[in-house]
Amino acid sequence: MLKQKSCLRKLTSRSLCFGGIFDWGSIEERLAELNHRAEDPDLWNDPAIAQKVMRERQTVEKQVTGFRELEQQRDDAVTLIELGEAEGDEETISEGEAHLRTLREAAQRQEVEALLSGEADGNDTYVEIHAGAGGTESQDWAQMLTRMYMRWAEARGYKVSLIEESPGDEAGIKSATLEVKGENAYGWLKTESGVHRLVRISPYDSNARRHTSFASVWVYPVIDDSIEVEVAESDCRIDTYRASGAGGQHVNTTDSAVRITHIPTGIVVACQQERSQHKNRATAWAMLKARLYEAELKRREEAANAEAASKTDIGWGHQIRSYVLQPYQMVKDVRTGVESSDPSAVLDGAIDPFIEAALAQRVEGCVLYTSDAADDLRDVGGGGGGG
Repeated sequence: MLKQKSCLRKLTSRSLCFGGIFDWGSIEERLAELNHRAEDPDLWNDPAIAQKVMRERQTVEKQVTGFRELEQQRDDAVTLIELGEAEGDEETISEGEAHLRTLREAAQRQEVEALLSGEADGNDTYVEIHAGAGGTESQDWAQMLTRMYMRWAEARGYKVSLIEESPGDEAGIKSATLEVKGENAYGWLKTESGVHRLVRISPYDSNARRHTSFASVWVYPVIDDSIEVEVAESDCRIDTYRASGAGGQHVNTTDSAVRITHIPTGIVVACQQERSQHKNRATAWAMLKARLYEAELKRREEAANAEAASKTDIGWGHQIRSYVLQPYQMVKDVRTGVESSDPSAVLDGAIDPFIEAALAQRVEGCVLYTSDAADDLRDVGGGGGGG
């Protein structure tokens, strides 16, 4: 009990372990500055700058509001525990401790969301999945990954659409493109780009041998009207073709699908979502501009920190995560060391721990919790990691 009271005093005197990342005085000063700029009638003389200011203001205001709410809830939980201790009421104490455990998870999510401050993090996103070499095995694996991201998006309340899909020769898919719509969709998913490796006993091998399969994932933001990307049509090759897969008679009997190849960069995008070739062409152009914009964001990041870029370089042979189904059960992110012994849950969309760790790793010197704060929360709230 003495240890518990000591921890409660620490929690009461400090801001729920946000000190590992934030200088809240500076953030509140920034919010005041943004509020002042938002009230300036001359701000809208330049709509592009005005929109950027308003977006940042909304993000910072949400962070500050969320932090203050957590502080208030923490104080309420601490008061509840102290009241229970004074009255010798174990049920009240347990209720307060349960609140603190919930707050620990909420605080972790607040800190991770605060990492989503990149230029396009708030945007919707495209997710491309491509099967690697290996035929049916890799094509089946690509389809499993597609389902994983769809389940993840649906669990978060995001809207997810299948923009393009190329069926495999016997099973699975050769490629697929998803559009995920929701707050910070790109920010959450951007660290998923890379090569994903699967090890399992093949259901397509009559000798039940173990196979290793690869699939690549590429994540890039949907760009809005405030971002201008110029693409010369003379630099592109546009192909139309007959869509494949589900979609009804019309989609499979007309050349409605559109593929655009950007010749200078080799970037290829495709869309077969709509029955109208005109609509598919418009979507494909938007996807191409988004890919070129993402490439520019990546170039800036590499220029700013060449060492970090070398660690996170995306390419065939640079796997970011291994999913082992046999001979043991394990999913491990090779960048952060985060592991899960429940591959079924991961493949059903439970990928937040991997995403959160990868986001934190991108911020130099960043940890989700200071070690002291994590220990305090464990002591007060019971077992479990501190993030």
